[in-house]
Amino acid sequence: MPRLTLDDFFRFAVPSDPRLRPDGGAVAYTLTTIDRDADENRTEVWLAVPGEPPRRLAKGSAARWSPDGGALAFLRPVDGKPQIHLLPMDGGEPYALTSATLGAGAPQWSPDGTRIAFSGPAGPGGAAPDPDAPVVADRLEYKADGAGLLRGVTSHLFVVDVATGETARVTDGDFHAGEPSWAPDGTRLAFVASMDSDRDLETGGAVYTVEVGGEPERLTEPEIICTGAWWLGERLVVSGLKGSPVGHTRLFELGPGGLAEVETGLDRNVMTGHPGYPGATPALLGDDLLFCARDHGCTHLYRAPGEKLVPEEVSVSGASVAAGRIAYVAATPHSAGDVYLIDNVKDVTRLTDHALDGVDLLTPARRTFTAPDGTQVEGFVLRDETADAPGPLLLDIHGGPHNAWAPVLDGFHLYHQVLAANGWTVLALNPRASDGYGEDFYTAAVGAWGVADTQDFLAAVDDLVADGTADPGRLAVTGYSYGGYMTCWLTSTTGRFKAAIPGGCVSDLTSMSGTSDMGYLLKTHEHPGDLAAQSPITHVAEVTAPTLLLHGEGDDRCPVGQSEQWFAALRERRVPVRLVRYPGASHLFILNGRPSHRYDYNERILAWLEQWVSGSPT
Repeated sequence: MPRLTLDDFFRFAVPSDPRLRPDGGAVAYTLTTIDRDADENRTEVWLAVPGEPPRRLAKGSAARWSPDGGALAFLRPVDGKPQIHLLPMDGGEPYALTSATLGAGAPQWSPDGTRIAFSGPAGPGGAAPDPDAPVVADRLEYKADGAGLLRGVTSHLFVVDVATGETARVTDGDFHAGEPSWAPDGTRLAFVASMDSDRDLETGGAVYTVEVGGEPERLTEPEIICTGAWWLGERLVVSGLKGSPVGHTRLFELGPGGLAEVETGLDRNVMTGHPGYPGATPALLGDDLLFCARDHGCTHLYRAPGEKLVPEEVSVSGASVAAGRIAYVAATPHSAGDVYLIDNVKDVTRLTDHALDGVDLLTPARRTFTAPDGTQVEGFVLRDETADAPGPLLLDIHGGPHNAWAPVLDGFHLYHQVLAANGWTVLALNPRASDGYGEDFYTAAVGAWGVADTQDFLAAVDDLVADGTADPGRLAVTGYSYGGYMTCWLTSTTGRFKAAIPGGCVSDLTSMSGTSDMGYLLKTHEHPGDLAAQSPITHVAEVTAPTLLLHGEGDDRCPVGQSEQWFAALRERRVPVRLVRYPGASHLFILNGRPSHRYDYNERILAWLEQWVSGSPT
């Protein structure tokens, strides 16, 4: 079979958000594909039934079953704004239930099925903000990546009556309300919010409950920074961090005595699922709590305290429970995602087959390296197993820095497979600060970006050179976000790399702290040290590697000015450099942006390596 090419990008179909019908007999899920002609990402609701081929139900996403299983509520755009729609499962066409001014969030059915709660954006006074009015900021949280300037828009809770479509606003005020969860008696909603006046300076989050027509009641104290809350039966389960926003997310249960930590039996970060970060919200299987955590690159599904339910090399990105069954979505080394069903906690059935057909995929090999200080770091080496001579090496550095590479098929970094098929070795390393190796490892680079972690990268590269895998004269480095920072850092502090490709980079921590939507958090918790000394721009005079900068114009997490500074500094020094800016693209555009932009991102990496690294693919 032929090897994967960049044009296979347009054939990927990736499932997410699996939801078991209450009787456990079917799974609704979202399938994301690419419409190349329209240059859009397409989402559709599909249905998987054991023993039957999956089928498409409707255009949309975020499907949720009614308590009796007779209808699906899901999101579909109306005039560019997501609105909740209902699909009767006994026949009939889907119809819009909401007409929220700025759109609705994922639907949450009440226990009796008569109402649906959701969190959605609300403008000042309930109206859409004037895009031409002056933007007035009294706190640092006046913008957000992916949304841009907020103009007074906040997220609040609403409840819509299923029979009439009448919508009531439940919360109001100068704060953002998180996703709602219904109490088992249907009288109130739990949600997480930070309502403190200095919430932009002091990271916090508390659990509140509210009745329709009532005022929110705070249930938790500031010792735990709460990030999510879910009523699972009679149990109110909360995710949060102890004291500091840098550290492992843990699970707690809220009882009469306050929050009590759930014993997971793991020194691992609980993963509740966010863009770019796999995982799933907690769920109950009988009396047992299910959750996701990352371990050595893979994101697994666990039953507390610490029983791994899916032991294979997978990355779980969604799960739900009903009638004693578990549905989940997982990527594997050969698939970017499929839907699976677990019966009796052990019998696993794959319900879908969304893997690319007709393509011979290379499989990454897990490998451990030792840094000079004795720290063990793990990585994944992608290489044609038939290659027997030293070849060009690309070191790819993940973002976060608290993310992690996984040994599964990655539909966003297709250049990995293309390079490996053409004689390259790709090293995806999980250095200290990566998730999945314990909390001490997770926090090992706090205040020490470029200081604590550089040795991890260089030691791994040295090992691959020493064993004849990599040619020391054909080394290249790339990375996104924190990976873009490290790409700039490594080329400004070492002369090892023949080409560099920073994406969504950070070059100047000082200016970053005042321009990023998370700048103050990064400055006070990730970078409490010397910002200038740890900024690549301070050392830019040492750069000689030809550099390709790739950046989204609408990036508010790592603003495009970070790349502008690096570009100008290299150009002034006559170092070969190119800056590519993607119009309208946020920080996460490489995951969910325009398909043409994501394809271009991959294509330019391949072309730059071909141009500047001897022996690169043709």
